[in-house]
Amino acid sequence: MAIYADIIFLRELLVDGIILLLTGWVRGVRPKPWRLLTASALGAMYTLAMLIPSLGGMYHILIKLFISFLMIYISFGYYSLQTYLRDLISFYLISFVLAGGLLGIYYMLMSSSQQVWANLIFTGGEVTTKLQMGTFYLIVCSMVIIYLWMNFVRSKRKQQLMEQHIADVELHLAGQVTHCHGLIDTGNQLYDPLTKTPVMIVEVNQLAHLLPFALVEQLKQGDMNRVLSTITEHEDMEKWQDRIRIVPYRGVNRNAQFMLALRPDLVRVKHNEIVYDAAKVLIGFDGGQLSADGSYQAIVHPSLMINQTSSVG
Repeated sequence: MAIYADIIFLRELLVDGIILLLTGWVRGVRPKPWRLLTASALGAMYTLAMLIPSLGGMYHILIKLFISFLMIYISFGYYSLQTYLRDLISFYLISFVLAGGLLGIYYMLMSSSQQVWANLIFTGGEVTTKLQMGTFYLIVCSMVIIYLWMNFVRSKRKQQLMEQHIADVELHLAGQVTHCHGLIDTGNQLYDPLTKTPVMIVEVNQLAHLLPFALVEQLKQGDMNRVLSTITEHEDMEKWQDRIRIVPYRGVNRNAQFMLALRPDLVRVKHNEIVYDAAKVLIGFDGGQLSADGSYQAIVHPSLMINQTSSVG
């Protein structure tokens, strides 16, 4: 069997480089190109060394660990033991994910049990597996697995970041209290232009039990003309007259639009074990769903997070 050392070296150089790049991406560190290339070359040369019979001792687990420790040190340096260990653990996790993914795709693509048995070797009562992976297969599958892994990590980070800005919200209105989850949006700068009162956005479904059915349906449809006519003509709206505000704002297309808002008795926001109360606030209604996954039902104005009243617990 012919072994092309140059092809194996280049393949391992590419794979090790990708793993180190992913490690840096997960850890939020961008290694210098010369560091990355040096560490990848070290890993590729170690793979070649294991193919030389006289260097069989290089396959020992302690040597493997030493090489991986050295690759991480070359790529990312050493700033503290905690940082170094996190880099190392990330490197191993990504390596295991990549190896497991390659193995899973390899067996999934087998079309018959004969192919599985053909890759099993029985020697001395032991069963070992023979893997035949071409360079093209290795590169293509690695790219697929890396793409899926990066999307998973990215979505996980986004979810964690989102959770850090999710708060418990209590809406006190007309003697009733409604609970929901709100996203604290520092970019929300919506104010009532007349009174300079901050406006938080709430899905109309959260307060549908308090409002006339016809009004709720019109808000869902986004028909402000019919909303305004309902406000002036519907009998059940009389008790809300002193609370109603029509707030102008600019939509995505920069056109002037209007939003129906109500003045609550109180809005209480609980975030990071701290309670904030706000009486000067308006609740603007959104007829749709603010979050695609339903993780929050309101957008909290940042000015509501000023008046701290107490701590939870």
